[in-house]
Amino acid sequence: MEVIWVYFHNMKVYYLSDIRSTDEFLPLFWSKLEFGELPLGQPAETILPDVRVVFGAGKRETIASELRRLGLSKALVLATPQQCDAALEIAEQIGALAVGVFCKAEMHTPVQVTQDALAHVKETQADCVVAIGGGSTTGLGKAIAYRTDLPQIVIPTTYAGSECTPILGQTENGVKTTLSDPSILPEVIIYDSELVTTLPVSMTVTSALNAMAHAAEALYAPDKTAETTAMAIEGLTAFIEGLPKVLQDPTDLVAREATQRGAWACGTVLGQVGMALHHKLCHTLGGSFDLPHAETHAIVLPHAIAYNARAAANDLQPICDLLGGNNSGTALYDFAKKMNAPTALRDLGLKEEDLDRAADLATTKPYPNPQPVTREDIRALLQAAWAGDTPLK
Repeated sequence: MEVIWVYFHNMKVYYLSDIRSTDEFLPLFWSKLEFGELPLGQPAETILPDVRVVFGAGKRETIASELRRLGLSKALVLATPQQCDAALEIAEQIGALAVGVFCKAEMHTPVQVTQDALAHVKETQADCVVAIGGGSTTGLGKAIAYRTDLPQIVIPTTYAGSECTPILGQTENGVKTTLSDPSILPEVIIYDSELVTTLPVSMTVTSALNAMAHAAEALYAPDKTAETTAMAIEGLTAFIEGLPKVLQDPTDLVAREATQRGAWACGTVLGQVGMALHHKLCHTLGGSFDLPHAETHAIVLPHAIAYNARAAANDLQPICDLLGGNNSGTALYDFAKKMNAPTALRDLGLKEEDLDRAADLATTKPYPNPQPVTREDIRALLQAAWAGDTPLK
């Protein structure tokens, strides 16, 4: 197998082979059907600063070799209770390199769960963690690494993208906080397209829209660069082109890998630039009203983007170019409906009488956003999102 190496430094891309300049490399790197010179559907490996990223069907079989490459021999395998079988399979696969399995990861990374996991780390004398699952398991691995500096290998089974960021969100006493630290980034990320073929279609759609939200807000981030914008567009393109194919045939490995590459691009952008209104609203709704993470992102995204299109229509034009129409928010809304995504917060259990409090919480502290944030406007936005109406322009 030919290995294609890509190196990122300060979001500048260097192809460490025949191509030497960023200008020469980027057209190939961001092409719709190729990553470097290697077509989608074939194994590929990339390197980022301190992070090794591997794509390819069946690549989970390389976990043992990745552990040995890092000089590790005592892996604690992490999962949620629902994915414990997958964790046990990984532990069996790596054999003597596994010292235990911890299957208690939870959504929003409760600190108490992390403390329980740390006790297990100490008991087993683990020298690394291997996390298989979505954002909940990835979050637990990050929380452990932040406190212990243990190396991480992450095998994502959703499109959350949190594995690509140095950001940790955790909950204690009902309050969710976030922090960022280089130690939070994993050493290895393995995207195995076979592992997402069984992801339920409904979860596939909401997880994809969750990832797309990172890229959409990156388009108008104050600290964006040409490279982050290119990466955001590539992530959006991968999902817009790949998601319909996945829905048509969830076992299509080429389409699944394309969407995984989209998740990687969207997640990487999330770790490089600041987010704004959309992420603030979802943080508020998830943390204060216990709404499910991906579904909330899927519903709020078109409304937040339509709101910010009032001030950032030019920045958001790539969305219209990809989806059609003349408003990026309504274009995303129409796309979500075609993908049979949820469209109403009320269907997630949010009560209409909660909207006033949600608007208050979302506008209490100022934060950077293209369109000025007012309590009245956010209350109207939330009303439309609660009812499932077309986004307000």
